Amino acid sequence: MKRYLLASSRALVTIDKPFFISLLFILLLPFTAQSSQTKLKPTEQLSSIYINDIAEFFINSSISLNERKAELDWFQTASSPYKGIKITVISEDIPTHRYESQYLAKIFTQLTGIQVSHEITGEDDLVKRLQLQMTSGLHIYDGYINDSDFIGTHIRSDHVVPLSDFVTNEWKEITLPTLDFDDFIGINFTKDAQGTIYQLPDQQFANLYWYRHDWFSNPEFQDKFKAKYGYELAVPQNWQAYEDIAQFFTVDIKEIDGKRIWGHFDYAKYEPSLGWRISDSWLSLAGVNDVGLPSGLPVGDWGIRAEKCTPVGASVSRGGALNSPAAIYALEKYKFWLENYAPPESKQLTFRTAAQFLSQGSVAQQIFWYSAFVPILLDEKSKVVDENGDPLWRLAPSPRGKYWQEGMKSGYQDAGSWTFLHSTPDKQKEAAWLYAQFTVSKTVSFDKLLNGFTPIRHSDIQSQAFTYMQTRLGGLVEFYQSDAKNVWTPSGVNIPDYSAMAAMWWQHIGEYLYGDISARETLFKLAGKFDQHMQTLSKTSDHQCAPELNMISDPELWLSRLGAPWKEITKEQKGVTLPFSEVYKRWNTDNR
Repeated sequence: MKRYLLASSRALVTIDKPFFISLLFILLLPFTAQSSQTKLKPTEQLSSIYINDIAEFFINSSISLNERKAELDWFQTASSPYKGIKITVISEDIPTHRYESQYLAKIFTQLTGIQVSHEITGEDDLVKRLQLQMTSGLHIYDGYINDSDFIGTHIRSDHVVPLSDFVTNEWKEITLPTLDFDDFIGINFTKDAQGTIYQLPDQQFANLYWYRHDWFSNPEFQDKFKAKYGYELAVPQNWQAYEDIAQFFTVDIKEIDGKRIWGHFDYAKYEPSLGWRISDSWLSLAGVNDVGLPSGLPVGDWGIRAEKCTPVGASVSRGGALNSPAAIYALEKYKFWLENYAPPESKQLTFRTAAQFLSQGSVAQQIFWYSAFVPILLDEKSKVVDENGDPLWRLAPSPRGKYWQEGMKSGYQDAGSWTFLHSTPDKQKEAAWLYAQFTVSKTVSFDKLLNGFTPIRHSDIQSQAFTYMQTRLGGLVEFYQSDAKNVWTPSGVNIPDYSAMAAMWWQHIGEYLYGDISARETLFKLAGKFDQHMQTLSKTSDHQCAPELNMISDPELWLSRLGAPWKEITKEQKGVTLPFSEVYKRWNTDNR
């Protein structure tokens, strides 16, 4: 039986009552109302009872019961012209979207009469379908929950509905009055430079540092580590400390309670998520890009230089940094740690399967950990929770590589966001827009948070109920209630064609891991492919932000300038750790 979290005004508790019992009650409301109160024949009276029960069901909401009733009443009224329409939407496979597909879609259908088919698929498959609809003009889906990493693609195309324009014009009458764009944590990730909103955040998760707090707090381990490395076993602040800790647990400790343990964890199966493992700001954590938010200016994520909004190159010879010394260092560390400190099974794991392995309890730390993994790690079968179901692990700021400087972004944050295409027929698109708003409404957003731990609203993360969950979530509450969430950012607008260019990542990284090729050769090939693709885009697009590549010049000319690409740093870092008591204070200073 799965445990569910309930946040009350007094405490956070776990319950064993299956969710589907409550859901079944909601889905059967029309029938129970008729059988128990046969006098209630009029549709208006029946609807009123139904709305009251749904409003009471979402008890964890950050808004009042009456406010929930008002939102639900609005949805029922606004959806009446679309009753009977069937819509199909699609999202990637994470717990948050499974919750939407299995529960919220059904509740919305019962409330509005709009028939919702919410499909779940792998991220790579979703991207292919989105790309097909964008390039062909065929109507495939009525709505996509698509990462905000695509913002650079969307602002340069004419395929995506500019939401902030539509909600004040075409969609004014079907836009929830309490939608409140400013309440979304990641809304800035979905805008162009002029402030036009192209996507609506639906879920959000960060890439943080994860570690076994119980092991790190062991006095015997602390003494041994201090004796060998000369500093405290605590939260690593740089990659050298992370490597020392990985070496310590893998080589020096080796076993705990007779079980083989490892000092590092990762995933590396030769398939699409291998590309995201590096493209999701791994280079930025090493310090490849420039100082400046959200992704570095003028060199941002993926080492792509953009002048204003125009991408001008990925190779150092064009002013980019994808094959710079910092990028080579980042890729070499990834492979070295994987081969020396991670479990052998890592090379068969993907983004979707990594969390299940981590929950088995044989790993000391993970530098590249997604907060979307929380539900799996808190599951009753997890071996990284104590007898009360509380985590034996903690979260902390991500350690940074030796090229990282103050003022750079501090990590990656995924913001899966509702995206609508002009090629979808208007009625279908409008009905899908209503469903999208329901999935992010203030009525349901906190309950969705409890089922996926991917918060999207300021009103939810600043609520008392979320604060009460601190001990249960191992640092996730502290992260989202701090300023740090503003400097953990997605890939950004420098990337002009995310889907095509993202596919190049996993193919080249796979060749590096499993072939006879160096990190330097890999990144020179990849940077060349990026430049070639952007050159093609420059010839086929007349958008004002289309790529326009710099002429090739001596790389040393760029490396000798201020800013990225950075010169090679030959001096090794010294390991630095931060006491446990200081970790969350650090997050509150991350607002540069």
